[in-house]
Amino acid sequence: MDRTTKESAVAELTDVFANTGAVVLANYSGMTVAEMTALRGKLREQGATLKVVRNRLAKLALKGQKGESASDMFEGPIAIAYSDDFTAAPKVAIEYAKSNNKFEIVGGFMDEEVMDAKGVEALSKMPSREELIATVVARLLGQAGEIVSRLNNPGQTLAGQIDAIKEQAAS
Repeated sequence: MDRTTKESAVAELTDVFANTGAVVLANYSGMTVAEMTALRGKLREQGATLKVVRNRLAKLALKGQKGESASDMFEGPIAIAYSDDFTAAPKVAIEYAKSNNKFEIVGGFMDEEVMDAKGVEALSKMPSREELIATVVARLLGQAGEIVSRLNNPGQTLAGQIDAIKEQAAS
């Protein structure tokens, strides 16, 4: 690998580490090309990416970054799974690791938070960004409906009373 290729790889990794929601590090030793392709497909479906990295270049890219303390995890054959949504890559990586013992989660990081494999598993159990937004919207709509109901109730009661008085006056 020549110097310009290394520099562009470091720049690309620096961008990934700085601008993604979460990065999962995994040891992929012994995996076949077909298994890696299947994993990449599953990640792509969820908006995540898998990249095999050179440890030395990854450590250079992490220098001065928020997750710099994760550089100790770059030992052996390491692949990174990353996504903008902080739960997409961990969810797919954890599910895949359960079915393939050659894919071993080493750890990960999200901003300044560096996690071990158990931390990545805990992150994978959290609701996704879209699920959180849907929950907030549902609650807001429920509250809005309640407000409308409470605002309309006095007017409806008054209208009912006026109709009752009108019927009594007519009879």
